[in-house]
Amino acid sequence: MLGKVYDKLKCGICGHQLVVYYVLLVVTLTSLPPTQSLRFHLQPNSKRCLKEEMRKDVLVTGEYELSPAPGQRTDLAVTDSKGHTAFARESLDKGKFAVTSDEDDIFDFCFVSYLQTGHQTGPEREVHLEMKHGVEAKSYEELANVGKLKPLEMELTKLEDLSSSIVQDFEYMKKREEEMRDTNESTNNRVLYLSIFSMLCLLGLATWQVLYLRRFFKAKKLIE
Repeated sequence: MLGKVYDKLKCGICGHQLVVYYVLLVVTLTSLPPTQSLRFHLQPNSKRCLKEEMRKDVLVTGEYELSPAPGQRTDLAVTDSKGHTAFARESLDKGKFAVTSDEDDIFDFCFVSYLQTGHQTGPEREVHLEMKHGVEAKSYEELANVGKLKPLEMELTKLEDLSSSIVQDFEYMKKREEEMRDTNESTNNRVLYLSIFSMLCLLGLATWQVLYLRRFFKAKKLIE
């Protein structure tokens, strides 16, 4: 559908239709999820980690800024659940980073503060962190400059990426739903087998109990 719209725009489209398409683009793009923005305080000689779920092959960018703190050094390390380091930087005050994952995983974004030699104490540092995912993480202005795209063409490119992202999100949700359904079915089967096994154990124990008591009472000559 986006290809047809793009072809119409290239061939020339009447003014009122162009306005309608542009309004639809603005409405769609303004409905994008907001950028994640965090602000927290980091004590001297401490470590603060934030967990973030990352999708496979989805770009995640971040921009951080720390308040001044003489006599302190702060490092940033981004690691996955297996302990592999995806990004690391020492002695930071402000900057940016970009991370992608080879598989669906949960990453730790850790800020570590150290007191330098000769300092026994120091003030806490305020950390401001902004993170963007997927479409929001791309710089379409740079793509437009490189590809010499017109503003509307850039918006169409962004809308196309957004559509692809939405389709991928639905596929991911469908995959997770299938995994959860398989897990539920497997759990139900295990509970069923456990229930049958428990019933057989109880029946076996009851039968043994009856036979034992019958033999005991016969030995005592209480019954024939």
